[in-house]
Amino acid sequence: MPEKRVLIITYYWPPSGGSGVQRWLKFVKYLPSFGWQPYVFTPENPSFDIKDESLLNDVPAEAEVIKLPIWEPYRIFNWLNSHVSGGAKQNVSVDSIAPNKRTFFQRISGWIRANLFIPDPRIFWIRPSVNFLHDFLIERKITTIITTGPPHSMHLIGLRLKRKNPALHWIADFRDPWTEWGLWEKLGVGSWAMQRHKKLEQKVLNAADVVVSVTPHYIKRFEALSGRLAVLLTNGFDEDDFININYSKPKKFTIRHIGIVNEQRDPVPFMEAFQQLLTEHAEFKEHAIIEFVGEVYQPFKDYVHNRTSLHNHVRFTGNVSHQKVMECYGNTSLLLLILTGYRDPHGFFPGKLFEYIATGVPVLGIGPVAGDAATVLQQAGTGVMAESNDVAGIKTSLLKYFMEWKSNPNLIVTKGNVAAYSRKVITERLVSYLK
Repeated sequence: MPEKRVLIITYYWPPSGGSGVQRWLKFVKYLPSFGWQPYVFTPENPSFDIKDESLLNDVPAEAEVIKLPIWEPYRIFNWLNSHVSGGAKQNVSVDSIAPNKRTFFQRISGWIRANLFIPDPRIFWIRPSVNFLHDFLIERKITTIITTGPPHSMHLIGLRLKRKNPALHWIADFRDPWTEWGLWEKLGVGSWAMQRHKKLEQKVLNAADVVVSVTPHYIKRFEALSGRLAVLLTNGFDEDDFININYSKPKKFTIRHIGIVNEQRDPVPFMEAFQQLLTEHAEFKEHAIIEFVGEVYQPFKDYVHNRTSLHNHVRFTGNVSHQKVMECYGNTSLLLLILTGYRDPHGFFPGKLFEYIATGVPVLGIGPVAGDAATVLQQAGTGVMAESNDVAGIKTSLLKYFMEWKSNPNLIVTKGNVAAYSRKVITERLVSYLK
């Protein structure tokens, strides 16, 4: 058993699914190989939309997972929502962003989430967690802690623990921005609430021993906000996940988008180009299909439903396990990356980008051609970006990949320059900041 110990405080942990949980799950998986025993502190009864039992297989035997009950306001909101909707059972997450056509209750719940639950609805877990962890850290002789947000209440747990014991070495990991998050305006955050968010963010940035984030743009912004250096630890891919992938050329030219589709990830600009090709190119129309694997918001489903020309070419699969996602990669002709709709798309790359490039399957990204994601694709040599308003460019790229698929008897797989994004390599970099 490693003698060096580190505590990770995270809201998301298996069986919670999605990309948010995988970052620290993979760090925890590889920390023991570098001589560190990971302790994970997480809620016993969290609220999450995606469940993936297969991720439990990555929790190493060396990890000790400590769970503490959490009270969240969701039950109250769901009870109120059932009454205002005439008794219909509709679950409402005050931590989610509803589509543009929101009900009055959804708008109210969003406003409350942004203006009263500061920094987020998990604030009620802060005090009991601090009370428990202060003694736990002393008993286990743990001197390094890591908090990862969102939700940013996790950072406030770290802040209070640091105040109680200034000798703690505290790493604050930001998977997304805090006050510069692109959806505050849609939630209706007021000026008083935003000032409160900013004060809390500053306290965390000032008190943490190390500030970490996931993209070069986020690093620049956190450095500007704090006046200090921050550390870039990107997301990545796990080689173990790719061991059993069977690659085979699909019978159809199969384009796949993996992950959530919402107003921050809007495929409509891409779909406009796709529809034009269906009209202009008979062979493309005969062979091309798009599959969206993951949660898709209703306005986009309506968009597809209202266009009969797309009905035979678009599939919605819904949420699947990460293990199933890996299987999907093996018979995909082209992977689709959507950055359309983000506040700062030039400075964002989703976690799935690194799995995309690790597959060796061609990637077509829709977003800034001079952004951080474009740089990753270019360095890896596995794909290209096209601007969302460049319909001609998107069509050119689609036709190029289609003709390559048509002319090759086997699935095109290009192993690019991706070693720097290995989860194990990035964990080794993390370890250099532990004490």
